[in-house]
Amino acid sequence: MNEPASRSEKLELGVELLAHLEHEELALPAAIDRIETVTTSPALTRDILDAAEKRGIIEREDARLRVQRGGTYVNYDSQVVQREGEFECRRCGTGITTGHFVKLDAGELGPFGSSCIRKVTGRDDDSE
Repeated sequence: MNEPASRSEKLELGVELLAHLEHEELALPAAIDRIETVTTSPALTRDILDAAEKRGIIEREDARLRVQRGGTYVNYDSQVVQREGEFECRRCGTGITTGHFVKLDAGELGPFGSSCIRKVTGRDDDSE
């Protein structure tokens, strides 16, 4: 549902997701966990990280990312919408009846359960 159709759309969605992280620094595995909500392709994951770095959105050092965001984190009031229905969480695969969707300029990402939406947007501190 609401799956980005093309590789370039997935790339843009992944880059924008990284640009909207809550914390300014996070471990590479935590960033990859978020990117995997867009794609599980290792090649596309690398391309998303490379594109975000080239655009000045992130800086990479060892196994950590520093987000150069300037306050662009996801606004829950305007960018997260809830829908009722039968969904499967895009992050953990659990069946859910309330789906949380993130509206970004590059597209919509979801559905996520209530705890996974917090992890995907970086609201839960799993940056280590």
